[in-house]
Amino acid sequence: MGSPTLRRALLLLPTAFLRTSLPAAPGTYLPLDHPQVTTNFACRAKVYGALPKPRCQQKSWEGPALSVPTLALSTVQLCPHKCQPCVRVRLALNATGIEGLELHFLVLNSNRSVRLQVLRRNKRRAGTDTLWQLQFDCFTAESGQWVFVWLETLPSRMLVLNQSLQVINERSGPKFHYTWMPADRVIEVSVPEGPNVTARLCHQLALECEELHPPFHKQALVSRHQPAVLPYEYLLPCLCIEASYEHLDSQRKKKCPFQDQPEAYGPELWSSTQIEDYSTSDMAQMAMSVHGRCLLYPNASLCWKDSAALEATCSDIPNSTATRSDQIYTLEEVDVHPRLCFKFSYSNSSHVACPRRTDPAWNVSLSVNFLQIHLHLHSRVPASFSSALCQQQPPLGQCVPEPPVYTITHPEGQGPWDLDLILPWRISRSCVLVWRSDVRFSGKQLLCPDISRKHWGLLAFGLGLGLGLLVGVILLIRWGLHGFHRDTLGRGHSRPILLIYSPDSEEHKQLVCAFAALLHSALCCPVLLDLWELGHVGRLGILPWMYAQREHVSQEQGQVLVLWSAGSAHAYGLWQGKARAAPRLAPEPHDLFGAAMACLQGELRGTSGAARQSDWVIAYFSKLCGRRDIPQALRYLPRYRLPQELPGLVRVLQGPSSSTPSWFHASAKSLVHRLLRAEKKKGPRSWPHQPRRKATDRRAGSLFPLARPKVRMPNCT
Repeated sequence: MGSPTLRRALLLLPTAFLRTSLPAAPGTYLPLDHPQVTTNFACRAKVYGALPKPRCQQKSWEGPALSVPTLALSTVQLCPHKCQPCVRVRLALNATGIEGLELHFLVLNSNRSVRLQVLRRNKRRAGTDTLWQLQFDCFTAESGQWVFVWLETLPSRMLVLNQSLQVINERSGPKFHYTWMPADRVIEVSVPEGPNVTARLCHQLALECEELHPPFHKQALVSRHQPAVLPYEYLLPCLCIEASYEHLDSQRKKKCPFQDQPEAYGPELWSSTQIEDYSTSDMAQMAMSVHGRCLLYPNASLCWKDSAALEATCSDIPNSTATRSDQIYTLEEVDVHPRLCFKFSYSNSSHVACPRRTDPAWNVSLSVNFLQIHLHLHSRVPASFSSALCQQQPPLGQCVPEPPVYTITHPEGQGPWDLDLILPWRISRSCVLVWRSDVRFSGKQLLCPDISRKHWGLLAFGLGLGLGLLVGVILLIRWGLHGFHRDTLGRGHSRPILLIYSPDSEEHKQLVCAFAALLHSALCCPVLLDLWELGHVGRLGILPWMYAQREHVSQEQGQVLVLWSAGSAHAYGLWQGKARAAPRLAPEPHDLFGAAMACLQGELRGTSGAARQSDWVIAYFSKLCGRRDIPQALRYLPRYRLPQELPGLVRVLQGPSSSTPSWFHASAKSLVHRLLRAEKKKGPRSWPHQPRRKATDRRAGSLFPLARPKVRMPNCT
């Protein structure tokens, strides 16, 4: 029949699968180097088998009393040197008539058995202690083994208890499996054979796994027969599954399966991220903070959106990486604009975040006149703006800027300001790029004229089919001759023109810009104007810039064209007064006109003055001044009345073989008429140097300065 121990084990085999073990008590790590028995009575212990003899000590019972009878098993860690799992036994029974008890241990995997006897030391007090409580620490076993324990009383079998337990090494945490279900946005967690497990989803940060936000902070109980389904809000690389046993101080085990999944770095990564904008246009600084569910540090650089639409493409700006301090990204010298954005990049994904302010620090509008593009800029911060013509390329939709670059500056220390910039318009496909040029990083705004509002085709169609055909043929012939003339000039040597003027008023500056644009379009020659190169002038200074351009004109056999006006005579008088006050030293010029007069005076005094003075030419508009407004000292220079003597001026500027386009004469007249209308609307005090006039002179439209008490209309022939 076999040994008694084996027979008892066979009787206990059906209980091996019942798993009626109780959860382990708190304090699952035992710093013991020898087994021990703790009882509430005086005891002595005996061991039969491969187990060191335990110490038996009497100790008052701590914690709540166990119910009678109880045999409880739990897994704890025995750590004298190297931690290993072992079985702790706790029991409670009625000791009436009992002298001792016997515990039997059997390991199913290895058929290892041990017998432990605990006897009462003082048999005389056998009837006094009716309740025995005992704890044995502990019986070692390998992780995963089944241990069977049964209890017999001595000397007779008054009570028999049995229990079983599967030993689990809790230092490695519970074992579990997961299944990702992306369609349902859930993760299913299951466990193999063993005790129940508590599972949850969390976001792994630097030191802890943070609980998901409600209502996704669910903790579920997982057993071998019942898996748990855990929903998640965002699929993130830091989304982890954490599991632990039910009892206190259980070792936790964690798996983060999405760190290498490309799907975890998609749009949901940025949807779960909060980006705050702290950009300020007054300080020209872009600043944004990034706070996400995951502890990530993306790279940030600038990009420019093609349009204000959310789905618009954002083109990268080279060498514009932002600096990071904690979670805040900053970049200096930036034109803070709603279309100039930060592009955050992490792993294989990116996200564009733009400043939340919808009102930029500056804006620009465009209007088209005859062969001119007028840019109207409004800025509330001191800044410089540049613009250049470009032609769109249909396949790619890009517009590459073409020289020259025109620059204008909003003075510092002043409030909101309106600035105007006039550019020549060559062909109908021309567009304009405008950008802020006093900062390192800015986006170029593209503006294209809308010529559909001119209704040129409707007007020609209204004249009739026959007349329209005739006009069309004439226009084609005329434009063909004009194109041939421009090509001829382009193939020849184009002489540069340095344009000098006196800053009488803002309207007069617009006239100068428009006249320079006409010269550039009609003669196909470079026109050097400080209003188009304010950024370059600001860096060099007006006097070095003036002398550099004068030297360039001399080397290229060009001309210095002085556009004389009513204010020029007054400015020349002021300059000449300073020159007489210091005859040995020329006065220091503070504007272009003074610098030009100083340059001319220096050439006249030098040895090469006679050879170089032929480079200077004076032109004036007959509606604005006359020949007598030109000082006596400058009347030896060639003088041309505009627009009557425009052909002669063109021959001097570009050579005897050059000719003047017919539209150039009409455009010059139109410019002067527009200036006179603007001045008339502003009133008689609009010009800073305009004298008082009689009523008859006002009706006649005279604009020359007051030299004597009685003023007569100047002779402009």
